[in-house]
Amino acid sequence: MFGRTGPSLMSRPPRNARFEGRRKSTPRNRYWPCGQGGVAGRFSVPGSVGYPFRTMHDLSYFRENLHVFADMAKRRGITLDLDAFRALDKERREFITVNEQRKAQRNKASEEIARLKKEKQSADAIIAEMKQVSDLIKQADEKVTELDARQRELLLTIPNIPHSSVPTGTGAADNVEVRLWGTPPKYDFQPKPHWEIGEKTGILDLESATKITGARFALYKSWGARLERAIANFFLDVHTREHGYTEILPPFLVNTASLMAAGQLPKFAADLFKIQDTDFWLTPTSEVELHNLYRDETIAEDKLPIHITAWTACFRSEAGAAGKDTRGILRQRQFQKVELFKFTLPDKSYEEHEALTGNAAAILQKLALHHRTVLLCSGDMGFASSKTYDIEVWLPSSNEFREISSCSNCEAFQARRAGIRFKPKAGGKSEFVHTLNGSGLAVGRTWIAIVENYQQADGSVVIPEVLRPYMGIDRIPAI
Repeated sequence: MFGRTGPSLMSRPPRNARFEGRRKSTPRNRYWPCGQGGVAGRFSVPGSVGYPFRTMHDLSYFRENLHVFADMAKRRGITLDLDAFRALDKERREFITVNEQRKAQRNKASEEIARLKKEKQSADAIIAEMKQVSDLIKQADEKVTELDARQRELLLTIPNIPHSSVPTGTGAADNVEVRLWGTPPKYDFQPKPHWEIGEKTGILDLESATKITGARFALYKSWGARLERAIANFFLDVHTREHGYTEILPPFLVNTASLMAAGQLPKFAADLFKIQDTDFWLTPTSEVELHNLYRDETIAEDKLPIHITAWTACFRSEAGAAGKDTRGILRQRQFQKVELFKFTLPDKSYEEHEALTGNAAAILQKLALHHRTVLLCSGDMGFASSKTYDIEVWLPSSNEFREISSCSNCEAFQARRAGIRFKPKAGGKSEFVHTLNGSGLAVGRTWIAIVENYQQADGSVVIPEVLRPYMGIDRIPAI
Protein backbone atom coordinates (compact mmCIF):
# COMPACT_ATOMS: atom_id res chain seq x y z
CA MET A 1 0.00 0.00 0.00
CA PHE A 2 1.29 3.41 -0.95
CA GLY A 3 0.69 6.67 0.84
CA ARG A 4 1.83 10.24 1.11
CA THR A 5 4.03 11.07 4.06
CA GLY A 6 3.34 13.26 7.05
CA PRO A 7 4.64 16.77 7.80
CA SER A 8 8.13 17.82 6.78
CA LEU A 9 10.65 19.93 8.66
CA MET A 10 9.49 23.12 7.03
CA SER A 11 6.28 24.77 5.94
CA ARG A 12 5.99 23.42 2.43
CA PRO A 13 4.66 25.95 -0.08
CA PRO A 14 2.93 25.01 -3.35
CA ARG A 15 5.38 23.83 -5.96
CA ASN A 16 5.54 25.63 -9.27
CA ALA A 17 7.48 22.97 -11.16
CA ARG A 18 6.36 22.68 -14.76
CA PHE A 19 7.80 19.24 -15.38
CA GLU A 20 8.42 15.92 -13.68
CA GLY A 21 12.19 16.29 -14.10
CA ARG A 22 12.82 19.12 -11.64
CA ARG A 23 11.96 20.33 -8.17
CA LYS A 24 11.54 24.07 -7.83
CA SER A 25 11.04 26.59 -5.07
CA THR A 26 8.25 29.11 -5.31
CA PRO A 27 9.32 32.77 -5.06
CA ARG A 28 8.98 34.27 -1.57
CA ASN A 29 9.16 30.85 0.07
CA ARG A 30 10.22 30.87 3.71
CA TYR A 31 12.97 28.37 4.46
CA TRP A 32 12.97 27.56 8.17
CA PRO A 33 12.31 24.23 9.86
CA CYS A 34 9.04 23.63 11.67
CA GLY A 35 10.77 21.50 14.31
CA GLN A 36 8.97 18.31 13.32
CA GLY A 37 10.38 14.88 12.70
CA GLY A 38 14.05 15.23 13.54
CA VAL A 39 16.23 15.21 16.64
CA ALA A 40 19.92 15.00 17.31
CA GLY A 41 20.88 15.02 13.65
CA ARG A 42 18.39 12.34 12.62
CA PHE A 43 15.39 12.67 10.34
CA SER A 44 12.34 10.44 10.41
CA VAL A 45 8.92 10.31 8.85
CA PRO A 46 5.96 8.32 10.11
CA GLY A 47 6.64 4.62 9.69
CA SER A 48 10.26 5.04 8.63
CA VAL A 49 13.63 4.35 10.18
CA GLY A 50 15.62 7.33 11.43
CA TYR A 51 18.89 7.98 9.59
CA PRO A 52 21.85 10.18 10.47
CA PHE A 53 22.04 13.09 8.05
CA ARG A 54 24.64 15.50 6.83
CA THR A 55 23.82 19.06 5.92
CA MET A 56 24.13 20.47 2.41
CA HIS A 57 25.97 23.55 3.67
CA ASP A 58 29.00 23.55 5.94
CA LEU A 59 27.99 25.04 9.29
CA SER A 60 31.21 27.02 9.76
CA TYR A 61 30.97 28.49 6.27
CA PHE A 62 27.31 29.33 6.79
CA ARG A 63 27.98 31.00 10.15
CA GLU A 64 30.87 33.07 8.81
CA ASN A 65 29.23 34.03 5.49
CA LEU A 66 25.64 34.90 6.34
CA HIS A 67 25.86 37.80 3.89
CA VAL A 68 26.40 35.29 1.06
CA PHE A 69 23.21 33.45 2.01
CA ALA A 70 21.30 36.69 2.43
CA ASP A 71 22.28 37.56 -1.14
CA MET A 72 21.31 34.04 -2.29
CA ALA A 73 17.89 34.43 -0.69
CA LYS A 74 17.39 37.78 -2.40
CA ARG A 75 18.37 36.31 -5.79
CA ARG A 76 16.11 33.28 -5.37
CA GLY A 77 13.20 35.37 -4.08
CA ILE A 78 12.91 33.53 -0.76
CA THR A 79 13.03 34.56 2.89
CA LEU A 80 15.69 33.19 5.23
CA ASP A 81 15.29 33.90 8.94
CA LEU A 82 18.97 34.66 9.51
CA ASP A 83 18.26 36.63 12.69
CA ALA A 84 16.71 33.49 14.16
CA PHE A 85 19.82 31.55 13.15
CA ARG A 86 22.08 34.13 14.82
CA ALA A 87 20.03 33.90 18.02
CA LEU A 88 20.09 30.11 17.88
CA ASP A 89 23.83 30.03 17.27
CA LYS A 90 24.47 32.54 20.08
CA GLU A 91 22.37 30.49 22.51
CA ARG A 92 24.21 27.30 21.54
CA ARG A 93 27.63 28.88 22.02
CA GLU A 94 26.65 30.33 25.39
CA PHE A 95 25.47 26.92 26.59
CA ILE A 96 28.74 25.34 25.42
CA THR A 97 30.88 28.04 27.08
CA VAL A 98 29.07 27.80 30.43
CA ASN A 99 29.11 24.01 30.29
CA GLU A 100 32.84 23.90 29.62
CA GLN A 101 33.34 26.06 32.70
CA ARG A 102 31.21 23.63 34.74
CA LYS A 103 33.20 20.68 33.44
CA ALA A 104 36.45 22.41 34.39
CA GLN A 105 34.96 23.09 37.84
CA ARG A 106 34.00 19.42 38.15
CA ASN A 107 37.47 18.24 37.14
CA LYS A 108 39.09 20.54 39.71
CA ALA A 109 36.63 19.35 42.37
CA SER A 110 37.46 15.72 41.55
CA GLU A 111 41.08 16.42 42.35
CA GLU A 112 40.06 18.09 45.63
CA ILE A 113 37.78 15.15 46.55
CA ALA A 114 40.65 12.72 45.90
CA ARG A 115 42.98 14.81 48.10
CA LEU A 116 40.46 14.99 50.97
CA LYS A 117 39.83 11.25 50.84
CA LYS A 118 43.53 10.56 50.80
CA GLU A 119 43.88 12.71 53.95
CA LYS A 120 40.90 10.90 55.56
CA GLN A 121 38.81 14.09 55.51
CA SER A 122 35.13 14.42 54.62
CA ALA A 123 34.34 15.33 51.00
CA ASP A 124 30.56 15.02 51.34
CA ALA A 125 29.85 18.73 50.80
CA ILE A 126 31.89 18.90 47.61
CA ILE A 127 30.41 15.61 46.35
CA ALA A 128 26.88 16.93 46.93
CA GLU A 129 27.72 20.17 45.17
CA MET A 130 29.28 18.31 42.21
CA LYS A 131 26.19 16.13 41.90
CA GLN A 132 24.20 19.28 41.25
CA VAL A 133 26.86 20.50 38.81
CA SER A 134 26.79 17.14 36.99
CA ASP A 135 23.02 17.39 36.66
CA LEU A 136 23.40 20.88 35.18
CA ILE A 137 26.07 19.58 32.77
CA LYS A 138 23.78 16.78 31.63
CA GLN A 139 20.90 19.18 31.08
CA ALA A 140 23.12 21.58 29.16
CA ASP A 141 24.54 18.76 26.99
CA GLU A 142 21.00 17.71 26.12
CA LYS A 143 20.15 21.31 25.26
CA VAL A 144 23.23 21.64 23.04
CA THR A 145 22.27 18.41 21.28
CA GLU A 146 18.81 19.83 20.66
CA LEU A 147 20.26 23.10 19.33
CA ASP A 148 22.68 21.17 17.10
CA ALA A 149 19.73 19.29 15.61
CA ARG A 150 17.84 22.53 15.00
CA GLN A 151 20.86 23.98 13.23
CA ARG A 152 21.19 20.90 11.03
CA GLU A 153 17.49 20.95 10.23
CA LEU A 154 17.79 24.59 9.21
CA LEU A 155 20.68 23.85 6.88
CA LEU A 156 18.69 20.99 5.33
CA THR A 157 16.09 23.47 4.10
CA ILE A 158 18.43 26.08 2.62
CA PRO A 159 18.85 25.82 -1.18
CA ASN A 160 22.07 25.91 -3.13
CA ILE A 161 23.84 29.16 -4.03
CA PRO A 162 23.33 30.13 -7.70
CA HIS A 163 26.43 30.33 -9.87
CA SER A 164 27.58 33.82 -10.81
CA SER A 165 26.55 33.23 -14.45
CA VAL A 166 22.90 32.63 -13.47
CA PRO A 167 20.69 35.63 -14.29
CA THR A 168 18.76 37.14 -11.40
CA GLY A 169 15.01 36.88 -11.77
CA THR A 170 11.77 35.80 -10.16
CA GLY A 171 10.28 33.29 -12.58
CA ALA A 172 10.09 31.78 -16.05
CA ALA A 173 9.71 35.18 -17.72
CA ASP A 174 13.27 36.03 -16.63
CA ASN A 175 14.86 32.90 -18.11
CA VAL A 176 17.24 33.48 -21.02
CA GLU A 177 17.07 31.61 -24.31
CA VAL A 178 20.62 30.56 -25.23
CA ARG A 179 20.02 28.25 -28.23
CA LEU A 180 17.25 27.64 -30.76
CA TRP A 181 17.22 24.60 -33.05
CA GLY A 182 14.98 23.99 -36.04
CA THR A 183 11.64 25.52 -36.96
CA PRO A 184 8.03 24.59 -36.15
CA PRO A 185 6.38 22.18 -38.60
CA LYS A 186 3.77 23.64 -40.94
CA TYR A 187 0.41 22.01 -41.55
CA ASP A 188 -2.41 22.51 -44.03
CA PHE A 189 -4.82 21.38 -41.30
CA GLN A 190 -5.45 22.24 -37.65
CA PRO A 191 -3.00 20.11 -35.58
CA LYS A 192 -4.62 18.03 -32.87
CA PRO A 193 -3.40 17.42 -29.27
CA HIS A 194 -1.77 14.10 -28.50
CA TRP A 195 -4.74 12.66 -26.61
CA GLU A 196 -7.00 13.08 -29.64
CA ILE A 197 -4.38 11.56 -31.93
CA GLY A 198 -3.89 8.72 -29.45
CA GLU A 199 -7.60 7.94 -29.47
CA LYS A 200 -7.89 8.19 -33.27
CA THR A 201 -4.97 5.79 -33.80
CA GLY A 202 -5.85 3.50 -30.88
CA ILE A 203 -2.46 3.92 -29.19
CA LEU A 204 -3.48 5.70 -25.96
CA ASP A 205 -6.25 4.63 -23.57
CA LEU A 206 -6.59 7.09 -20.70
CA GLU A 207 -10.04 5.84 -19.72
CA SER A 208 -8.71 2.36 -18.95
CA ALA A 209 -5.75 3.81 -17.03
CA THR A 210 -8.13 5.78 -14.84
CA LYS A 211 -10.27 2.69 -14.24
CA ILE A 212 -7.23 0.56 -13.35
CA THR A 213 -5.46 3.11 -11.16
CA GLY A 214 -6.79 6.66 -11.22
CA ALA A 215 -6.18 10.11 -12.64
CA ARG A 216 -2.76 11.08 -14.07
CA PHE A 217 -1.86 7.59 -15.25
CA ALA A 218 -1.47 6.38 -18.84
CA LEU A 219 -2.11 3.14 -20.69
CA TYR A 220 -0.32 2.82 -24.01
CA LYS A 221 -1.66 0.32 -26.57
CA SER A 222 -0.38 -1.40 -29.68
CA TRP A 223 1.99 0.88 -31.61
CA GLY A 224 1.78 3.42 -28.78
CA ALA A 225 3.30 0.93 -26.33
CA ARG A 226 5.95 -0.01 -28.86
CA LEU A 227 6.76 3.67 -29.48
CA GLU A 228 7.28 4.25 -25.75
CA ARG A 229 9.67 1.28 -25.63
CA ALA A 230 11.44 2.31 -28.85
CA ILE A 231 12.07 5.82 -27.56
CA ALA A 232 13.69 4.56 -24.34
CA ASN A 233 15.87 2.06 -26.22
CA PHE A 234 16.93 4.75 -28.68
CA PHE A 235 17.89 7.12 -25.86
CA LEU A 236 20.00 4.50 -24.09
CA ASP A 237 21.71 3.40 -27.29
CA VAL A 238 22.71 6.95 -28.20
CA HIS A 239 23.94 7.84 -24.72
CA THR A 240 25.95 4.63 -24.26
CA ARG A 241 27.30 4.21 -27.80
CA GLU A 242 27.85 7.83 -28.81
CA HIS A 243 28.07 9.86 -25.60
CA GLY A 244 30.11 7.48 -23.44
CA TYR A 245 27.70 6.82 -20.56
CA THR A 246 27.60 3.50 -18.73
CA GLU A 247 24.10 2.06 -18.47
CA ILE A 248 22.70 1.19 -15.04
CA LEU A 249 19.45 -0.64 -14.30
CA PRO A 250 18.78 0.22 -10.63
CA PRO A 251 15.98 -0.83 -8.26
CA PHE A 252 12.79 1.21 -8.53
CA LEU A 253 12.44 1.16 -4.73
CA VAL A 254 14.76 3.30 -2.61
CA ASN A 255 15.25 3.66 1.13
CA THR A 256 15.09 6.74 3.31
CA ALA A 257 18.87 7.07 3.52
CA SER A 258 19.12 7.30 -0.27
CA LEU A 259 16.41 9.95 -0.49
CA MET A 260 18.07 11.92 2.31
CA ALA A 261 21.46 11.75 0.62
CA ALA A 262 20.05 12.97 -2.70
CA GLY A 263 18.18 15.84 -1.02
CA GLN A 264 14.65 14.57 -1.79
CA LEU A 265 13.97 14.33 1.94
CA PRO A 266 12.88 16.13 3.97
CA LYS A 267 11.89 18.92 1.56
CA PHE A 268 9.90 16.87 -0.97
CA ALA A 269 8.30 14.29 1.32
CA ALA A 270 4.79 15.33 0.25
CA ASP A 271 5.64 14.55 -3.38
CA LEU A 272 6.73 10.97 -2.73
CA PHE A 273 4.98 7.62 -2.41
CA LYS A 274 6.00 5.46 0.56
CA ILE A 275 5.25 1.76 1.00
CA GLN A 276 3.37 1.27 4.23
CA ASP A 277 5.19 -0.36 7.16
CA THR A 278 8.53 -0.48 5.30
CA ASP A 279 11.52 1.77 4.73
CA PHE A 280 10.92 1.64 0.97
CA TRP A 281 9.74 4.45 -1.27
CA LEU A 282 8.89 4.46 -4.98
CA THR A 283 11.70 6.28 -6.74
CA PRO A 284 10.80 9.83 -7.84
CA THR A 285 13.73 9.89 -10.29
CA SER A 286 16.70 7.61 -10.98
CA GLU A 287 18.87 10.56 -10.01
CA VAL A 288 18.39 9.18 -6.48
CA GLU A 289 19.75 5.73 -7.31
CA LEU A 290 22.62 7.01 -9.45
CA HIS A 291 23.67 9.60 -6.87
CA ASN A 292 23.77 6.96 -4.14
CA LEU A 293 26.05 4.57 -6.04
CA TYR A 294 29.01 6.26 -4.34
CA ARG A 295 27.42 7.37 -1.06
CA ASP A 296 30.00 7.43 1.78
CA GLU A 297 32.81 6.59 -0.63
CA THR A 298 36.03 8.29 -1.70
CA ILE A 299 36.78 8.01 -5.41
CA ALA A 300 40.30 8.08 -6.82
CA GLU A 301 40.85 11.24 -8.88
CA ASP A 302 41.88 9.25 -11.97
CA LYS A 303 38.47 7.52 -11.96
CA LEU A 304 36.72 10.85 -12.59
CA PRO A 305 34.66 11.87 -14.43
CA ILE A 306 32.08 9.08 -14.09
CA HIS A 307 29.20 9.23 -16.60
CA ILE A 308 26.19 6.97 -16.01
CA THR A 309 22.67 6.68 -17.38
CA ALA A 310 19.55 4.78 -16.35
CA TRP A 311 16.00 4.15 -17.54
CA THR A 312 13.40 3.81 -14.79
CA ALA A 313 9.79 4.41 -14.12
CA CYS A 314 9.40 7.41 -11.79
CA PHE A 315 6.62 8.04 -9.28
CA ARG A 316 5.45 11.36 -7.89
CA SER A 317 2.22 12.34 -6.19
CA GLU A 318 2.08 15.65 -8.10
CA ALA A 319 1.22 17.45 -4.86
CA GLY A 320 0.58 21.08 -5.63
CA ALA A 321 -0.18 20.39 -9.30
CA ALA A 322 -3.96 20.19 -9.01
CA GLY A 323 -5.65 21.57 -12.09
CA LYS A 324 -2.44 21.75 -14.16
CA ASP A 325 -2.21 19.90 -17.50
CA THR A 326 -5.10 17.61 -16.66
CA ARG A 327 -5.68 16.56 -20.28
CA GLY A 328 -3.46 13.90 -21.80
CA ILE A 329 -0.18 12.64 -20.37
CA LEU A 330 1.84 15.82 -19.93
CA ARG A 331 1.89 15.55 -16.12
CA GLN A 332 1.73 12.03 -14.70
CA ARG A 333 2.09 10.28 -11.35
CA GLN A 334 4.02 7.51 -13.11
CA PHE A 335 6.28 8.29 -16.04
CA GLN A 336 9.37 6.80 -17.65
CA LYS A 337 12.62 8.71 -17.97
CA VAL A 338 16.22 8.19 -19.04
CA GLU A 339 18.49 10.01 -16.61
CA LEU A 340 22.03 11.27 -17.21
CA PHE A 341 24.31 11.65 -14.19
CA LYS A 342 27.94 12.71 -13.70
CA PHE A 343 30.46 12.71 -10.86
CA THR A 344 33.19 15.21 -11.75
CA LEU A 345 36.17 17.16 -10.47
CA PRO A 346 35.16 20.63 -9.21
CA ASP A 347 37.26 22.49 -11.79
CA LYS A 348 35.70 20.49 -14.64
CA SER A 349 32.04 20.52 -13.61
CA TYR A 350 30.88 23.48 -15.70
CA GLU A 351 32.58 22.10 -18.78
CA GLU A 352 30.84 18.79 -18.07
CA HIS A 353 27.54 20.63 -17.54
CA GLU A 354 27.66 22.08 -21.04
CA ALA A 355 28.44 18.63 -22.45
CA LEU A 356 25.60 16.96 -20.54
CA THR A 357 23.13 19.56 -21.81
CA GLY A 358 24.41 19.00 -25.32
CA ASN A 359 23.95 15.23 -24.95
CA ALA A 360 20.28 15.72 -24.06
CA ALA A 361 19.67 18.20 -26.88
CA ALA A 362 21.35 15.88 -29.40
CA ILE A 363 18.47 13.43 -28.97
CA LEU A 364 15.95 16.02 -30.14
CA GLN A 365 18.15 16.92 -33.09
CA LYS A 366 18.29 13.28 -34.18
CA LEU A 367 14.51 13.18 -33.92
CA ALA A 368 14.31 16.45 -35.91
CA LEU A 369 12.15 18.08 -33.24
CA HIS A 370 12.15 21.86 -32.95
CA HIS A 371 13.46 22.89 -29.52
CA ARG A 372 15.28 25.53 -27.56
CA THR A 373 17.62 25.67 -24.56
CA VAL A 374 17.04 28.25 -21.83
CA LEU A 375 19.20 29.27 -18.89
CA LEU A 376 17.04 29.43 -15.79
CA CYS A 377 17.10 32.56 -13.67
CA SER A 378 17.81 32.44 -9.94
CA GLY A 379 14.13 32.46 -8.97
CA ASP A 380 13.18 29.56 -11.27
CA MET A 381 15.96 27.12 -10.36
CA GLY A 382 15.63 23.88 -8.45
CA PHE A 383 16.51 23.55 -4.77
CA ALA A 384 19.82 21.70 -5.26
CA SER A 385 21.03 23.43 -8.40
CA SER A 386 23.76 26.02 -8.85
CA LYS A 387 22.98 26.38 -12.56
CA THR A 388 20.28 24.82 -14.73
CA TYR A 389 19.50 24.67 -18.42
CA ASP A 390 16.01 23.64 -19.49
CA ILE A 391 15.48 22.09 -22.90
CA GLU A 392 12.01 22.79 -24.24
CA VAL A 393 10.41 21.02 -27.19
CA TRP A 394 7.81 22.51 -29.52
CA LEU A 395 4.23 21.22 -29.19
CA PRO A 396 2.13 22.34 -32.18
CA SER A 397 -1.28 21.69 -30.59
CA SER A 398 -0.70 24.41 -27.99
CA ASN A 399 1.70 26.43 -30.15
CA GLU A 400 4.33 26.63 -27.40
CA PHE A 401 7.55 25.16 -26.05
CA ARG A 402 7.25 22.71 -23.14
CA GLU A 403 10.05 21.47 -20.93
CA ILE A 404 11.41 18.02 -21.79
CA SER A 405 14.71 18.07 -19.89
CA SER A 406 16.33 19.94 -17.03
CA CYS A 407 20.12 19.75 -16.79
CA SER A 408 21.70 20.92 -13.54
CA ASN A 409 25.10 21.35 -11.96
CA CYS A 410 24.69 20.89 -8.20
CA GLU A 411 28.39 21.46 -7.48
CA ALA A 412 29.24 19.90 -4.07
CA PHE A 413 25.75 20.47 -2.62
CA GLN A 414 24.52 16.87 -2.94
CA ALA A 415 27.95 15.27 -2.53
CA ARG A 416 28.43 16.93 0.86
CA ARG A 417 25.09 15.50 1.97
CA ALA A 418 25.99 12.00 0.75
CA GLY A 419 29.66 12.02 1.80
CA ILE A 420 31.03 11.51 -1.74
CA ARG A 421 34.64 12.64 -2.02
CA PHE A 422 37.62 12.18 -4.29
CA LYS A 423 41.27 11.66 -3.36
CA PRO A 424 43.64 14.00 -5.24
CA LYS A 425 46.45 12.26 -7.11
CA ALA A 426 48.92 14.77 -5.67
CA GLY A 427 47.90 13.79 -2.15
CA GLY A 428 46.39 15.94 0.54
CA LYS A 429 42.91 16.14 1.94
CA SER A 430 39.98 14.50 0.17
CA GLU A 431 37.49 16.90 -1.42
CA PHE A 432 33.83 16.65 -2.36
CA VAL A 433 33.05 15.78 -5.96
CA HIS A 434 30.62 17.80 -8.03
CA THR A 435 27.43 16.09 -9.22
CA LEU A 436 25.40 16.84 -12.34
CA ASN A 437 22.11 15.45 -13.55
CA GLY A 438 19.69 15.82 -16.43
CA SER A 439 16.87 14.07 -18.22
CA GLY A 440 18.10 12.52 -21.39
CA LEU A 441 15.12 12.59 -22.02
CA ALA A 442 11.67 12.21 -20.49
CA VAL A 443 10.16 9.35 -22.50
CA GLY A 444 6.50 10.34 -22.17
CA ARG A 445 7.04 13.93 -23.23
CA THR A 446 9.11 12.76 -26.19
CA TRP A 447 6.21 10.46 -27.10
CA ILE A 448 3.91 13.49 -27.02
CA ALA A 449 6.30 15.57 -29.14
CA ILE A 450 6.64 12.87 -31.80
CA VAL A 451 2.92 12.17 -32.00
CA GLU A 452 2.03 15.85 -32.28
CA ASN A 453 4.85 17.03 -34.55
CA TYR A 454 4.64 14.08 -36.95
CA GLN A 455 0.84 13.88 -37.20
CA GLN A 456 -0.73 13.76 -40.65
CA ALA A 457 -3.99 15.06 -42.05
CA ASP A 458 -5.46 11.53 -42.27
CA GLY A 459 -4.82 10.96 -38.54
CA SER A 460 -1.75 8.77 -38.98
CA VAL A 461 1.64 9.51 -37.40
CA VAL A 462 4.91 9.31 -39.33
CA ILE A 463 7.77 7.67 -37.39
CA PRO A 464 11.03 9.69 -37.27
CA GLU A 465 13.66 8.00 -39.39
CA VAL A 466 15.99 7.17 -36.49
CA LEU A 467 13.21 5.28 -34.72
CA ARG A 468 12.10 3.15 -37.65
CA PRO A 469 14.59 0.33 -36.95
CA TYR A 470 13.15 0.11 -33.42
CA MET A 471 9.53 0.27 -34.57
CA GLY A 472 9.62 -1.87 -37.71
CA ILE A 473 7.19 0.54 -39.43
CA ASP A 474 7.44 4.01 -40.86
CA ARG A 475 3.96 5.18 -39.90
CA ILE A 476 1.35 4.53 -37.19
CA PRO A 477 -1.89 4.14 -39.12
CA ALA A 478 -5.16 5.83 -38.23
CA ILE A 479 -7.93 3.40 -37.33
